[in-house]
Amino acid sequence: MLAVDLQIIASMNASGNEQMQLIQVDPVRRNISLALTQIFVWPFIYLIFLMLLIFSKKETFRSETRYILFGHSLLVDLMFLFLTDFVVLLSYNFVLIPLHFCIPICMLMEAITACAPLTIIAMCVERYVAICMPLRHQAISTSRRALIVILMIWILSSINPFVDMFILISTASREYLSQLTHCHYEIMIPEKIRHFARGLLYIVGLVFILIIEIFCYVMIYLAARAASGDNKKSASKGQRTISLHILQLFLCTAEVMCPYIEAVVMQYDIQTYLTVRFINFLAFSITSRAVSPLVYGFRDEKFYAAMVYYIRCKNNTISSDTIKQS
Repeated sequence: MLAVDLQIIASMNASGNEQMQLIQVDPVRRNISLALTQIFVWPFIYLIFLMLLIFSKKETFRSETRYILFGHSLLVDLMFLFLTDFVVLLSYNFVLIPLHFCIPICMLMEAITACAPLTIIAMCVERYVAICMPLRHQAISTSRRALIVILMIWILSSINPFVDMFILISTASREYLSQLTHCHYEIMIPEKIRHFARGLLYIVGLVFILIIEIFCYVMIYLAARAASGDNKKSASKGQRTISLHILQLFLCTAEVMCPYIEAVVMQYDIQTYLTVRFINFLAFSITSRAVSPLVYGFRDEKFYAAMVYYIRCKNNTISSDTIKQS
């Protein structure tokens, strides 16, 4: 879901001024919130971009399924952080744009949001095949199949936003499509019943993914108990990796549930609602999405070694240039 749901339960026919009431707080508080957002977002953007750069430079990473999926996860999170920050800047500066210009942004954000759990499950299945089917892993997990899986992830993630777009265009009036608004996905589903159906469908999907992850975890756990030596070490590491993916999935679920909790809080006090929404935004929409791939990357010995090597080479190059100039 969009990180900055500026109007969760209010009518989608509300004017831009009514929407602004949900962000027009004390200027000092608003500036602090905006500054904190930039402090959280841009270091993560830099680190994820650095990891993507390292991924693109190493042929080994581009040819192994697990790293291809990891690279895709980094790309999705980078796009999410960029778009989220863009929407936040528009919102906190009270910039309203025509609704039909928001539609492509909303569709892309929705697709990116759905990509995250699907990529997680693909990475879990890849670890399950690697540990529980080691003799068949090389034949099953090829780079070509990894790219096909990524294509399927994007197709599945794009179904819902395209359906919502076609329904909106065919049912909404011209006045509604031309009104000024903030960019949040709820503008594409004005009916409350569709809000509920969208959340329910997303939660059902996450539960289905969780079942698959638990299955992979149990199978890897059994493989770890039966293995010995290096195989046992590999299985134990795979078990910890699946545990991290399950944590990621719980964070995705929490992100889905946040708007419903915020909607209840907003009925009692608007200032408390603004505070809760901002905390949820930083904790689940920003930090959780950024920290998880970074932790996964730092845990992988091969990728971590490549990062250290790249950073050291970069620092040595800068030092050499400084010495020559002096």
